[in-house]
Amino acid sequence: MPRVEARFYEKMDDNRVRCVLCPHHCLLKEDQRGLCRVRVNQEGRLYSLNYAELASLALDPIEKKPLFHFFPGSLILSTGTFGCNLACAFCQNYALAHEEPVTRRVDVSGLVDAALQCKPQGSVGVAFTYNEPSIWYEYVRDAAVKLKENDLKVVLVTNGYIEKQPLEELLPYIDAMNIDVKAFTDEFYRRNCRGKLDAVKATVETAVGKTHVEITNLVIPGENDAPGEIEGLARWLASLDPDIPLHLSRYHPAYQFQKEATPEETLEVARDTAGQYLNFVYLGNLGGENNNTFCRACGKLLISRNVYHTHITGLERGNCTNCGSKIAYIIS
Repeated sequence: MPRVEARFYEKMDDNRVRCVLCPHHCLLKEDQRGLCRVRVNQEGRLYSLNYAELASLALDPIEKKPLFHFFPGSLILSTGTFGCNLACAFCQNYALAHEEPVTRRVDVSGLVDAALQCKPQGSVGVAFTYNEPSIWYEYVRDAAVKLKENDLKVVLVTNGYIEKQPLEELLPYIDAMNIDVKAFTDEFYRRNCRGKLDAVKATVETAVGKTHVEITNLVIPGENDAPGEIEGLARWLASLDPDIPLHLSRYHPAYQFQKEATPEETLEVARDTAGQYLNFVYLGNLGGENNNTFCRACGKLLISRNVYHTHITGLERGNCTNCGSKIAYIIS
């Protein structure tokens, strides 16, 4: 597999290196890989093993990311590779995150060409998704620069586990992010994800105001579904911006977690709790759920959604067609 020298690492003694791309700061001996499985020390240099290695490429509704307030009703070319820098026992995409999927090599120009070919079908650009895009950093950054040069949008669907410097260097090329805040307790992150909540919060706080941000929270019974925890998450997001869309997603048994699926009543309580602080709260992974968007000023229906079928009814250039109010974060 071709290798590309990684960015964001420090050379240590005895031919060791320390990766500083994400908060794990993996200290690696010769031939040792980081927790992400895609960054390896070879002869005292850190290399990325997944540069331009695509495990998945598909044209998706943008609502599937999920992004509800970013070019609603459009499509986006979505791609991912393999590996992840968290170890979530409930991973919904574990075949990419923790296994060895078949990949095919697509260089940056090939990805840009594919994105341009999808524009006539209603695609706005490229989403780096399916697995954790931050560990694909070198390819994502190189591709993002070229995508922007071709007037294409760039989206990250991420767990937010990245250090501030690489994030800040990438953000000028990113148009939207869906950041997965998996819980609002550090104990949950340590026990279930091998991570730290504060690192994810720092990513959200850095990104808000610099790019379009939406948040996903997978609600797992008995793990992170307590109303007090949902309230804490919503209060914190509202302190950043009450117009940040929050997607409360239904958990289904996956990977090493075999709990029962989240009861609908739990999600409804969570939505009502979060809605006391945030203006836009949606439910995901729930068939037939009403996820319409209404004007906060006059109550007019702006966007109707049925699964991934989206119909814009009362929105023009980001404004309510009834009262003229600007609808924060909706771009059309």
